[in-house]
Amino acid sequence: MTSATSPAPPGWYPDPSGERQWRVWTGTEWSDTTRPYSEHSRNARPLIIATYASAPAFLRRYGVVSLFAGLGLLVSVLAHWPGTAHPSPTWFALAASDLAIGLLTLGSVLYALGARALLGRWTPAAVLPGVNVLYVSGLLGEALEGNWPTRRVVAEAVILTVFIAGAHAQAWLAVAPVLVGLAHLGALDALDATPSGSTLAES
Repeated sequence: MTSATSPAPPGWYPDPSGERQWRVWTGTEWSDTTRPYSEHSRNARPLIIATYASAPAFLRRYGVVSLFAGLGLLVSVLAHWPGTAHPSPTWFALAASDLAIGLLTLGSVLYALGARALLGRWTPAAVLPGVNVLYVSGLLGEALEGNWPTRRVVAEAVILTVFIAGAHAQAWLAVAPVLVGLAHLGALDALDATPSGSTLAES
């Protein structure tokens, strides 16, 4: 491969040979590493992130933990709300629920920014709390695997729904948001380790 004449940051770009695939630009020359466009992608292009460049890093550091810790805390507090079979003190329930809502809000905002950074534009799914968590999971799978991971997104939705519905009766279900959160952290780490760290084909 020959060196490009115009400077560009290292990353995945459409193959300059014209093939329908991505090719890695090292910053000084084109490498032999390629990746096909997603099957459903018609106008694939590199994702250009400016304002939102640090969103995936903040999501990895703070967003995932905030959201799933907030969700776990809120479900636990509601299961022991004053007036239930095993109530917690009112002051504790109020303080813990406020903390949980704050963590959920922070996590949801960071998930929204993460979705915006991964896709390159705002969409309704990116800003809907709860939905944006599953949406980011799908975007991460698409960025890493080249197609939308429908089974994984559906499985995560089922796992979190079962946790929310049944945690008051089955305390062991608290492991559910932990597993989903760890999966998201693993995907974010894998994305960060790719040559581009932040490219996604746009359909």
